[in-house]
Amino acid sequence: MLTGTAQLERGEVIIPLPRVAAARLPQLVKAVVSRGGRPDLAGEYLSRVQCPTLLIVGGADSAVLELNRMAFSTLVCARRLEVVSGAGHLFEESGALAEVTRLASDWFSTSLAQIQEAGQP
Repeated sequence: MLTGTAQLERGEVIIPLPRVAAARLPQLVKAVVSRGGRPDLAGEYLSRVQCPTLLIVGGADSAVLELNRMAFSTLVCARRLEVVSGAGHLFEESGALAEVTRLASDWFSTSLAQIQEAGQP
């Protein structure tokens, strides 16, 4: 599982690893879940992502929610945007991380089962 971000040597750009890896290594990355992330920072790579992608954002995190909505419209793969009502950026509110866990688990289970049923490696 790829998580986190990588910073380029000069330090001015942060690249979201899962989305870039999903675009550059489609034979390896089969599904992506982004929790409160900034998929917009993947830039041109977003339109190249082929695997099912779930974006999860806290409803109280309005700035990141808007950035995820814009990124969502750029994705051409199977995709879904889930908003966890009342949750902030860190999902610290009661029950918020449990909801994220449920959404991510369901997404991976469904997406990976569909790939297996289709006979894809």
